Amino acid sequence: MKTTTALAALAALSHESRLAAFRQLVQIGPDGMAVGELREQLKLPAATLTAHLNVLRAAGLVEDERQGRVIRIRANYEQMNGLVAYLTENCCAGAPCSPASSCAPSKKGHCK
Repeated sequence: MKTTTALAALAALSHESRLAAFRQLVQIGPDGMAVGELREQLKLPAATLTAHLNVLRAAGLVEDERQGRVIRIRANYEQMNGLVAYLTENCCAGAPCSPASSCAPSKKGHCK
């Protein structure tokens, strides 16, 4: 991951509502959820959530898909894991650290 990509992702996550939205999407798993359902859970106005999701989308942290009249939003686990790898690539002076874990979501949203 390039430094500019990492900075964009970190900046996108640096807002309480965006971080809450991203964490909810990570927790829900690879199927994601309807934007309206996410809005209800976060108790945000539709326009506010749209603006926050646009920032997360621009940073590559979320992806969406239109399914008829519903837009499903999901976390981009590859981008998330890339960010974690970028942040930890020089950990322990290059020597193996504690067991590294990356998130590979199961259908139920739990990480391995």
